[in-house]
Amino acid sequence: MADQPTKARGAAPQAQAAQPAVGQTRIVWDDTNMRSMYANVANVAGTREEIVLLFGMNQAWHAGQKDIKIQLMDRIVMSPFAAKRLAVLLNQVLQDYETRYGKLDVGAPTRPEASSVQ
Repeated sequence: MADQPTKARGAAPQAQAAQPAVGQTRIVWDDTNMRSMYANVANVAGTREEIVLLFGMNQAWHAGQKDIKIQLMDRIVMSPFAAKRLAVLLNQVLQDYETRYGKLDVGAPTRPEASSVQ
């Protein structure tokens, strides 16, 4: 992920290539089989060998419900090294977002057995 070219939103689904600097490997992003999903809940857990990201939907729209059911839809398993690179990339994207649109206030994080984001 060190050389991550960005792709414009709405670009036609086709192979995208970054122009490498002299002596660097060219990265080709093939999005022909890509699918898009929406998630408003994420959960992360990990072991020494892997980090697991779970994505899903919270469809509880009424406050005060006793049970809230989260429909898990996607699981991504990655090495801690790939997860660290993802964390760096996400931090950079969020810093750019806040520079353009203002600071995001998500409140104080809570830490149950596994970190959860809603």
